[in-house]
Amino acid sequence: HVQLVESGGGLVQPGGSLRLTCTASGPSASCMAWFRQDPGKEREGVAAITTGGSTYYSASLRGRFTVSRDNAKNTMYLQMNKLKDEDTSMYYCAARYGGCNFRTSDYNYWGQGTQVTVS
Repeated sequence: HVQLVESGGGLVQPGGSLRLTCTASGPSASCMAWFRQDPGKEREGVAAITTGGSTYYSASLRGRFTVSRDNAKNTMYLQMNKLKDEDTSMYYCAARYGGCNFRTSDYNYWGQGTQVTVS
């Protein structure tokens, strides 16, 4: 059973940077991912990473966001650079025992989310 806790969100100016952290407890999941969701919209995939370090990104975010993982600490990070107003969202950490993808229905475990506001 995996529990996920996000941290690192906050208010940042356009062009700034933030690093989100997802700390997991329980067995290490083969895939950990970041999603984000705006009110009234579907949750969308941002980035994902396997235990082996293979990474996956939303095509629109590649180049500005970088996902990484410290398996020893069971922790995942999302470095967000050159933030834009449209990056404002609630960011969620998710985990699954399987390959990485951006289908929310495939993820068994979710954190409570951390708010990122770019303004």
